[in-house]
Amino acid sequence: MQYIYFSTFQEYDWTEKEISYILSSFFWGYVCTQFLGGILCKKFGAKINMGVSTFVSALLTVLTPWCVGWGGWQVFCAIRVIQGLVQGVIFPCIYEHLALWSPAEERNRLGGFSMTGVDCGTILAMAISGIIAKGSMGWPGISYVSAGICFAWCLLWLILGSNSPNESKFITESEKQYLELSVAHKNDSQDQKIPVPWKAVLTSLPFYALIVARSAQNWGLSTMQSQIPSYLNGVLDMEIQANGLFSSLPFMGMLVMSFVYLMLEDVLRRKKILTLKGVRRVFNTVSFWIPACGLIGIGFLDGDNKPLAISLMTLSVAINSGNIIGSALNTIDLAPNHAGSLMSVVNTVSNFTPFISPLVVGVIVTDVHERSLWQIVFAIAAAIFFFGNFFYITCGTTDTQPWDAEDFLIPKVSQSSERGYNKSIDDLGVYNKGMDLETNISDLNKAEK
Repeated sequence: MQYIYFSTFQEYDWTEKEISYILSSFFWGYVCTQFLGGILCKKFGAKINMGVSTFVSALLTVLTPWCVGWGGWQVFCAIRVIQGLVQGVIFPCIYEHLALWSPAEERNRLGGFSMTGVDCGTILAMAISGIIAKGSMGWPGISYVSAGICFAWCLLWLILGSNSPNESKFITESEKQYLELSVAHKNDSQDQKIPVPWKAVLTSLPFYALIVARSAQNWGLSTMQSQIPSYLNGVLDMEIQANGLFSSLPFMGMLVMSFVYLMLEDVLRRKKILTLKGVRRVFNTVSFWIPACGLIGIGFLDGDNKPLAISLMTLSVAINSGNIIGSALNTIDLAPNHAGSLMSVVNTVSNFTPFISPLVVGVIVTDVHERSLWQIVFAIAAAIFFFGNFFYITCGTTDTQPWDAEDFLIPKVSQSSERGYNKSIDDLGVYNKGMDLETNISDLNKAEK
């Protein structure tokens, strides 16, 4: 039984089972709209989708204290499900946005830096939530302050945000030209609504290598963040979840290591020590295989090694932050024109693993105080880390795939005719990519006459 109360505000007596429903309910909705997020971003652009999603989330956050007062934990779950639904579109939009705004040589830096916001938000929430709850606003103040930050972001996003450099009013003409020359595809491709060649995507080995890597990442990370604290509590008698400092250490480590990886990647690429493919493979291997060893090591520690256990947990989670540069940004490498759509599929599949892994743990760990059972859990996670990365580094690639081409789905004429028409088209300079093949052939005939 767990009692939730702050100051003189309403107290709630929720069971552990009810609390688990509340914590997991967000992901029930989050998984459902990943694929939809890619479609919506393709149709309406990142600006409106991310803006509406964040605004609705902030509005629901403001209403949470009042709704919980009359509806209890069931209403709290419902609110979090809806928040998950609206926030499911955000990550596909982020990747689509990065594809349009980040030149290939700066993609790791910009992508990795943007992802540090997740760790910053987590650390900030852990640091100030207790302070707010003890203040005059009580625990409802946590919702109000969080919503206020979201509303402020929405205002800035409305003013400063743009779907592509061509739509932005806050960059110079030279910056627009630089982006058009640097980005792997035209910045106006957002307006062309290029259809996604799903058959080619779903038969692409590099795409499946990415899915395997991201699924392995989510399984391993959920084990490190959720199961290691349970193991430390059950076997080593350490209640780190009740200690705000211990709880935030892994996220602090992730934030610090994210910047270390960014600086290291910049040096390796600038001095041409590693290619982009090499950086992806090395960083992903380090961020998967070292934590895999950490998981195995933690399973052999006892109550006399508590500081070492905390250090290993923090170090493993921190080193794992290299997966952003290692594999998360690979979506944009494969298909910058369809980055959001690909990310929606990858995120949908990979986010099922955090649902499955706790169920596996529940089947294996019948006694939380039995070390050998936890060792099996950690061995499974380590194996998934190992083989997930092995498949990625052997079958994955950073090469832009042929099916990313804007004209990939345009029907091709016979090879001989195509060669003849292409030669005539090149000679006469009358081919217009914005028009269909029949119209161009008609114009070609007129030009020849």
